[in-house]
Amino acid sequence: MDYRVHRYRSACGRLDLAARDYPGAGPQAPVLLMMHGLTRNSADFEPLAAKLAGRYRMIVPDQRGRGLSQWDPDPAQYRPDVYAQDMLALLDDVGIARAGLVGTSMGGLMAMVMNALRPGLAKAVVLNDIGPVLDSAGLARIQGYVGPSGGMADWTEAAARTRAINGSAFPDYGSADWTAFARRIAHENPDGTISFAYDPAIAKSVVGDDPQTVPPDLWPLWDLLDAVPVLVVRGALSDLLGAATMQEMARRHTGSYAGVEVPRVGHAPILDEPAALAAIEAFLKEHVT
Repeated sequence: MDYRVHRYRSACGRLDLAARDYPGAGPQAPVLLMMHGLTRNSADFEPLAAKLAGRYRMIVPDQRGRGLSQWDPDPAQYRPDVYAQDMLALLDDVGIARAGLVGTSMGGLMAMVMNALRPGLAKAVVLNDIGPVLDSAGLARIQGYVGPSGGMADWTEAAARTRAINGSAFPDYGSADWTAFARRIAHENPDGTISFAYDPAIAKSVVGDDPQTVPPDLWPLWDLLDAVPVLVVRGALSDLLGAATMQEMARRHTGSYAGVEVPRVGHAPILDEPAALAAIEAFLKEHVT
């Protein structure tokens, strides 16, 4: 798929950040801002972007410390409120006042923060396997793999490492799926070795019982989305977004709300799964025009 890499400055002005900009069908195409999870990057949305190509202008950033974006020398800045400010700076830089927000995991937290910081920005929000309560089992699993991991000799090893981390979330994946997954979340170094495409220092944002990457009480942020159309996607095997939390989200949201569970997928769906894709396409067609 064709896209251009847009370079811009972080909200703090210290970092050079990057975002993929996929063109829509003309200058009036509706805009989606698609935000990845903790250890992912803009390539994480390649499968979904391929399905939505031509219908939307899709802006898909690498958050600071990921992909083509500069690493932050201060790891304390790796947290959703800072990322959200970066996203507002990005939208201002490209002249976009309103957009549909799609957020996977940490990206969904960012979408909630952005809505609080700039009411009226979001035409609609898709939250991928994230909500106001993060289950402890999922947090512990994430804490167990994020951080320094050493280089990998080749893409075969990278695929095996990717499967070791994510295998429980995608029990039906085969070898080709794991290789494709690895190529989205890792990159090749000048010496030919492979590394995951994120700053290992982001691990400092998820350590302990009160990780800084998770705001202490997210229900007020969820309640602020009441006037915004929301679609919640949950992996049926998710260890981070519980079914009970999703039910409570639906109960508390008195506006336009939709929810879908993706069978035999954990945290977090890739969003090209048939159940997820059908729900997303219908939701965006109705609310992001």
